Amino acid sequence: MEINIHNLGFSHGDNHVIKDLSSRFCPGKFYGILGPNGSGKTTLLDLISGFLPPDKGEVLLGKTKISSLSQKKIAQILSLVSQNYYINFPFSVEEVVMMGRHPYIDRFSHPSQTDMDRVSQVMEITGISHLKQRKVTELSGGEKQRCIFARTLCQDTPVLLLDEAFSNMDINHTLHMLGILKGMVQKTKALVICVLHDLNLAAAWADEILFLKNGKIKAQGKTREVMTRENIELVFNVESKVEFNEYVQAKQVYFKTI
Repeated sequence: MEINIHNLGFSHGDNHVIKDLSSRFCPGKFYGILGPNGSGKTTLLDLISGFLPPDKGEVLLGKTKISSLSQKKIAQILSLVSQNYYINFPFSVEEVVMMGRHPYIDRFSHPSQTDMDRVSQVMEITGISHLKQRKVTELSGGEKQRCIFARTLCQDTPVLLLDEAFSNMDINHTLHMLGILKGMVQKTKALVICVLHDLNLAAAWADEILFLKNGKIKAQGKTREVMTRENIELVFNVESKVEFNEYVQAKQVYFKTI
């Protein structure tokens, strides 16, 4: 499922968060979105997902305007891991993961055996099977993020949007989840758009990078081409050294300590 955004604009009062932004995201690719705080990364994902209506422009899923689709249909096409997620009711981990199946379950119906099998499979893949009876309100931040990530996988959508989905995870679990996403991109031609703060993780895992600043795209393209010292200084106002690292087989960014 291809996503096209045309002349997208969005404001909070007098604050123009997204400014005439246009881009194209293709299936079978992992996109990393990078930018400083307040650059519009979260807002962009909210606009792409249909969670926020744009003030101007449009978002197309394939050839269809997202504004013309029902919430249920959108949920069958794309899933979103939000930066700010709150689950205050003490659902079990298994119940939270099952919520990912709701777009496929008719109202007042019960989950099918297929739904239950999928939940078990995803919990196993993400390494949270041992947590299935735990209350989500009792989990650590990293465990909760893994639970939300598993719920997203259970939606079985061709498009996955992730907003700092690994910020509370340790490096072991972060790499495992990124590996799951990369496998989906390569095997099922999923489209992944992921907001990241770690430039080196983005450089190692993303096929393409989109640099945002002040609601505008400053650079977009293949990671090896746009992950440059010049772009990093332009977007983040810091000096860096960027070079290919043999160990990770990707460019890596280095900052001088003071």
